Amino acid sequence: MTWTAPGDPADVVTRLTGAFETAYDAPAEVVGRAPGRVNLMGEHTDYNSGLVLPVALPHATWAAVRRRDDGVVRIRSRQQEQGWEGTVEDCAPGGATGWAAYAAGVLWALGAGAPPDAEPLQVPGLDVLIDSTVPVGAGLSSSAALECAVGAAVVALLGHDLDDAWRARLVAATVRAETEVVGAPTGGMDQGVAVGAEAGRALLLDFADGSSRPVDLGLGDAGLTLLVTDTRVSHELVDGGYGQRRADCEEAARLLGARSLRDVEPQQAESLDDERLRRRARHVVGEIERVRHCVEAFTAGDLPALGRLFLASHVSMRDDFEISCPELDAAVETAVEAGAVGARMTGGGFGGSSVALVPEDRVDAVARAIDLRFVRDGATPPAHLRVEPAVGATAQRLG
Repeated sequence: MTWTAPGDPADVVTRLTGAFETAYDAPAEVVGRAPGRVNLMGEHTDYNSGLVLPVALPHATWAAVRRRDDGVVRIRSRQQEQGWEGTVEDCAPGGATGWAAYAAGVLWALGAGAPPDAEPLQVPGLDVLIDSTVPVGAGLSSSAALECAVGAAVVALLGHDLDDAWRARLVAATVRAETEVVGAPTGGMDQGVAVGAEAGRALLLDFADGSSRPVDLGLGDAGLTLLVTDTRVSHELVDGGYGQRRADCEEAARLLGARSLRDVEPQQAESLDDERLRRRARHVVGEIERVRHCVEAFTAGDLPALGRLFLASHVSMRDDFEISCPELDAAVETAVEAGAVGARMTGGGFGGSSVALVPEDRVDAVARAIDLRFVRDGATPPAHLRVEPAVGATAQRLG
């Protein structure tokens, strides 16, 4: 079995700050940190003004930063061979490309790209070095972790604490970076949990009114562990599939005369003449209800209900939203056969990861069973993550 470890945070920071001084011949001033996430329920509901129930991963991204006085921005990563160099002005849309656009876009969104109702930060030139234990392409929001780590570091560098107001502003800026600079039409769930998560809890986010509240999952009392399986099927949000699903949802809402699918009842969704749009709307409307029922089931410790909800969600994503793949289907099916309470694909789809609720004494057995299934199917061996819900973004001033 291959397990992806989150790394000891103190060790990661020590390695990162040492590498920073080697790369830039000067010590870092601030280290920002933000976690990846796994979503327990509510897929493709955020941009439909719906509900989501994610948890933050113990696996995180760290960003070490130091200000410069010449307006130059240099961005490097310990996981990437190619870095990026430009100016603060080059961080605007159309400037940085590739992975560095996620980081540069945040600098723009906090500074020159800030909306009219927000005082722009005077973002200086910066040296930035990234390190991460969040698997890339696994549907676990490595991109939002990168954005939020950089944003948290810059906010702290410029003298601000991550209070509620700055956390809200950081979420808004990182969403703008991803949608307007990178060009990925995400809905905000990933950034919301990366910034606002509480240790040991899920976060219920409502995209109709912008509210959030922590949810106790009772995993320890129930003797359960969250097992995430990275299928190693690369997950991308800028290849068109995600954007097409969003466009389908917007068209379905328009045809039904609704502001969003959050305002649509099940029978209304079924009235759509277009079969594809009907299935897309059916998934979203049903998924929003499944989030509500999932919160109730976790609160009540109703494991059979959780199993049914996870299965219904996966089937809906596979058949109605058409975002699963054979490897995800195999991971979900095998996890349940091997003793998981419930399992489902998680994230934007088209590859990525599954998440399973597994009795603590069955975690290794379930992971082994999935590995064997992948071998039999001739698939690339997966990797597994044990997840204890973690805290959201933090920043540490050095020296």
